[in-house]
Amino acid sequence: QVRLVESGGGSVQAGDSLKLSCVLSGDGISAYTMGWFRREPGKQLEADREFVAASSWGGLSIDYVDSVKGRFTVSRDDAKNTVYLLMNNLKPEDSAVYYCEAGPREYDSALSGNHFWYTYTGLGTRVTVSS
Repeated sequence: QVRLVESGGGSVQAGDSLKLSCVLSGDGISAYTMGWFRREPGKQLEADREFVAASSWGGLSIDYVDSVKGRFTVSRDDAKNTVYLLMNNLKPEDSAVYYCEAGPREYDSALSGNHFWYTYTGLGTRVTVSS
C-alpha cells in the first residue's frame, strides 16, 4: 500500500525559507508523477486544494503555479523515494497545509495541476507565514 508522509512545515516570517519533504513508501517513487498542493486554513473541500508544483519521474518535466515561480523549487531523489519543495521568500499568502500527491507515471502537463488526477495523497504539513 502506497503511503506518503510530508514533513518540514512550520511557522516562519515573511521572506524566510522552508524545505518540505515527502517520503513515499510501499512502491518506488519513480513510478509516479509527484505533485504538491496546498489548502488554505478554513477550507476543507478536496476541490479547495490549489496546485503548487509537479515533477515527472526523473524530474524531466516540471510545472509551477504562477504565484510561486521563481520562489519555489520542486525536486526529487528517486533513490531516497523522496520529493522536496524548497520554498524561498515566503509570503503570508503561502500559508496553508501542503500536501504531497502521487499520480500516473506518464506526465501530462494538462492534468498535473488537477488534484483529482492524482491517486495518492499524504496528510499534509502546515506552513504559517507571518508578516
